[in-house]
Amino acid sequence: MKIGFICPDAPGHINPMTALARHVVMRNHEVVFLYSSGARGLPFVPYPEEDQFKEALDEVSKKQGEDALQFAMRHVMAQTETIMKSLPKVVQANQIDALVIDKISFYAELAAIQLGIPYVHACGAMHLDFSGQVPLTSDPWPPEKTAAALARNREGVQRFVQILQNASEGVRARAEAGGLKVDWDDPSTTLSPLAIITQVPKAFDFESSGLPSHFHHTGPFHDGKGRDPVDFPWGQLTGEPLVYASMGTILNGRVDVFRTIVAALAKNTGVQLVLSVGDRTNPKELGPVPKNAIIMQRTPQLQVLKHASVCITHSGLNTVLESLAQGVPQVAIPVTFDQPGVAARIAYHKTGVVTSLDKLTPEHLSDLLNQVLENPSYRNNARRMQMEISEANGLSVAADLVDQALRAA
Repeated sequence: MKIGFICPDAPGHINPMTALARHVVMRNHEVVFLYSSGARGLPFVPYPEEDQFKEALDEVSKKQGEDALQFAMRHVMAQTETIMKSLPKVVQANQIDALVIDKISFYAELAAIQLGIPYVHACGAMHLDFSGQVPLTSDPWPPEKTAAALARNREGVQRFVQILQNASEGVRARAEAGGLKVDWDDPSTTLSPLAIITQVPKAFDFESSGLPSHFHHTGPFHDGKGRDPVDFPWGQLTGEPLVYASMGTILNGRVDVFRTIVAALAKNTGVQLVLSVGDRTNPKELGPVPKNAIIMQRTPQLQVLKHASVCITHSGLNTVLESLAQGVPQVAIPVTFDQPGVAARIAYHKTGVVTSLDKLTPEHLSDLLNQVLENPSYRNNARRMQMEISEANGLSVAADLVDQALRAA
């Protein structure tokens, strides 16, 4: 079977989805990434027109909260329109039998429904539970079962649905023109009836009775392969407790945040900082660098985390799961998208501490780092998650689920 993969053309989605695809290949399938500028060595089909989403990344990198969410959703929906228009020719030209769709590519499955080909959803970001049983991942709340909390959850779902509807006018018009009947008030109605797979381990999630029976928790979609090699000055590591810091690959345009991280570490003696600022920031923009800091645009994150004592993170799901896979606790600074929900799970399972951008000062961040470094419970909880992740064998299980679901379709 030849399986097409569809996901946003951004590292935070390409990395986990290509890892999953490599394991799907081991089940005797062919794979090809659609609408991609590269697929970590796997076959790919480029975007049929100019990809405005990649151009928009520079702008969204400086946004936060609902502004960033609304901005990104408009560009995701523009991609979905392109997919609905072009997928029939792409499928025919590449002889594709089935699709694996990243759930963040909202409503891309409508093109598969029109074509009548089977599709599975895989979640590179935190999955979305629209039942209202737990907070939506765009909200920072803890899971509570009081009537007020459940009502708040439902209101959060409605706000998110409104953002979807505001951005999806073109998608809705194309669906109606194609004769598709869609309940636009309930985004879960177009999810795959075969399998919905998240890389979130069950042990790291909230308990919810609102997920369908064909929803599957697995574990992190990373295998250490397919990433660009990065030179790193390993000889400069001092052996002191290592603080690794990254604000991810999209929301990394805030130089002030990086300066705050550097200033906080300057206050912490006896530790060392490795800071990855991404391609949008020149390390020289940060000013004088303390002796205990290594600042680079890119780092070999998986390898550095093996040496880390704490990870300062924007709460991007991949970075958090990679930290947990190494038993590394976190200081979380969520910005937008699914990050509030990821951070809420960090707080709930006590694998780290959480703050917000509006509270971020060098003094506050320094205090949080000391809290995580000095209280062994955070590392113990992270190590418990590490064991859960190891035992779950999530990537292999996810590939088995894709294989089984699509063969049975």
